[in-house]
Amino acid sequence: MRVQKLIEETLSASFEVVHLDVLNESHMHSVPPNSETHFKVILVSPDFNDIRKVARHQQVYKALDSAMKSGVHALALHIYNEAEWQEKNEVPASPNCMGGSKGDGTKGEGL
Repeated sequence: MRVQKLIEETLSASFEVVHLDVLNESHMHSVPPNSETHFKVILVSPDFNDIRKVARHQQVYKALDSAMKSGVHALALHIYNEAEWQEKNEVPASPNCMGGSKGDGTKGEGL
């Protein structure tokens, strides 16, 4: 199973999902083509009502334990309850990676 699909299915099974986007941002990093190592997750759920951000992240990381062990190098989490999502309704753009080999001209060697 592809990593992105595994993340989507795991989160859908673990939380009451109002909105879920799992974006593969690996192309923005120094990884081989078609990699699935860097993801942005936007998850909106009433399960996050009255739960602090740190606890939300802990819940998501716990649910994604097996996915994280299957080669995920980076996971940007944007987690909201419904009221927060209605107020914000947008996610910050991810910056392009300039670390690793992208900064030294040796494309594709490392994460």
